[in-house]
Parts: sequence; C-alpha cells; structure tokens
Amino acid sequence: MQETRQNKIARLLQKELSLIFQQQTRATHGVMISVTRTKISPDLSICTAYLSVFPSERGEEMLNNINANTKSIRFELGNRVRNQLRIIPELRFFIDDSLDYIERIDELLKK
Repeated sequence: MQETRQNKIARLLQKELSLIFQQQTRATHGVMISVTRTKISPDLSICTAYLSVFPSERGEEMLNNINANTKSIRFELGNRVRNQLRIIPELRFFIDDSLDYIERIDELLKK
C-alpha cells in the first residue's frame, strides 16, 4: 500500500508526464498518448508509468520511441519538477492495454 507522500508524488509525475507527452505528440499527427497511471517506489527512485496509446496499433512503435528517448523525457521532467523533488526518479514505461481488454470482453459478450 502506498503512503500519502508516494501518492502525491505519483500524481505530480503523472500530470507532468502527460503534459510532456501532449506537447511532444503534437508533432506526430494522428497519435495520442495519455498517462493512465503512475506508481513510485517507496524510496522514490523509480517511477513506473502506464501509457495508453491511440490508435492502439501504433502502441509498440510509440513505446519503443519513448524508451529510446527516456533520458530526454527525464531531463524535461526534471526541469518541470526541480522545485518539488530533490531526486528525479528513473522512468519506466509500459503499455496499459486495459481499454483493449475491456473492448474485447464487450465483443465477446455481444456474441
């Protein structure tokens, strides 16, 4: 169970990461990335972010691009939260496929 401080930092990182992705995806037309959930380790050194990509067919491609640019994303995040956090956590990104899972269940229930 996460504590209050972890929750506050996770919400802050989720908000800032979503703004960073919103700014960067304006250049790639037809793709939208949203940060659905963030979790932070108890020592505040690792942040795990779950991303939802629309359209979902380009999810793996976008995740590979994001993982290749993790250092620049972390630098940008550090510039945004440098007054709130002393140490900027290491970032790990994963695809959140829960919406695809829900859609598939709905299709199966309609049959």
